[in-house]
Amino acid sequence: MNIVVLAGGTSTERDVSLSTGTMIYKALKSRGHNTVLLDVYLGFEGDATNIFEQDIDWTKGIKVNVQEKNPDINEIKALRKKASNSFFGENVIEICSKADIVFIALHGENGEDGKIQAAFDLMGIKYTGTDYKSSALAMDKAITKEIFSFYGIPTPKGIYVKKGEAFEWDSYPCMVKVSNGGSSVGASVAYSEKDMDAALANAFKYGSEVIIEQFIKGREFSVGVIDNKALPVIEIQPLVSFYDYKNKYQPGSTIETCPALLDEAITVRMQKLAEKVFTALRIKTYARMDFILSEDNEIYCLEANTLPGMTPTSLLPQEAQAIGMDFGELCEKIIEVSLKKYK
Repeated sequence: MNIVVLAGGTSTERDVSLSTGTMIYKALKSRGHNTVLLDVYLGFEGDATNIFEQDIDWTKGIKVNVQEKNPDINEIKALRKKASNSFFGENVIEICSKADIVFIALHGENGEDGKIQAAFDLMGIKYTGTDYKSSALAMDKAITKEIFSFYGIPTPKGIYVKKGEAFEWDSYPCMVKVSNGGSSVGASVAYSEKDMDAALANAFKYGSEVIIEQFIKGREFSVGVIDNKALPVIEIQPLVSFYDYKNKYQPGSTIETCPALLDEAITVRMQKLAEKVFTALRIKTYARMDFILSEDNEIYCLEANTLPGMTPTSLLPQEAQAIGMDFGELCEKIIEVSLKKYK
């Protein structure tokens, strides 16, 4: 197949996306596919004719390991050589239009929120992952919590706050996080009222809307779902603090166990909840749901990720590996189930 792996972009999760994209590109190329790795924002400045037949090192200059801090977006925008108001870089749409399918390896704003998906739908470009509607629903944590409440999916109690808006909150400790963010960028714990201003200031650096929710003390888990079927549960144990940006992407920052060491009844319940979230948010193809198991064995769903990371430390590939599916097979499985959208 002729496949474009679309990565990069201008979100705070750019480094994660480039790492994900590089891994997917190498895996698909090793399995015989004609594969191109494109930065959606910087594009390709060369001759796009017969692009899938050109001998180009698409990974040149890309660092697979994610840095401890998220990138400076203004520095990224300065890399574009030709001035343009378009989000899509030079030749991106032309090259994507020539592909049998575009493997979306983007994360965060303008990649995971449904905008790319809606644009590709209008252009007739096939892509991996769910559609624009479910992408938007899952990306907005405030809407996600409302849907969870409607369907009886347990989730931490919380409130939605806009920048500059008055609010009331008196339950500590609590989590403060960006409503439309990902990879825990801008997320922090406020242990008391005096911590709240700093936590809000940190979150508002990355968005004008935040979620404040109760802090559930317990164990952290994740469950991938592919084609409506849950994968094995994986447990995440950060060595320091919670599962934040650094702990997610720096090797050695967490202990991950898959399958998780859980009572069978809890495992099944968590997998069923993951499948219920998948259905409630109208997700197609694949996603990953994050959970907290409280000290009294109550399960709380935190959020759904419609474009889960595929970096060297990511969770979904580890879950797939637990059922004997290697990374390349996982990439091809995602393509297979994604093409069902178009039948």
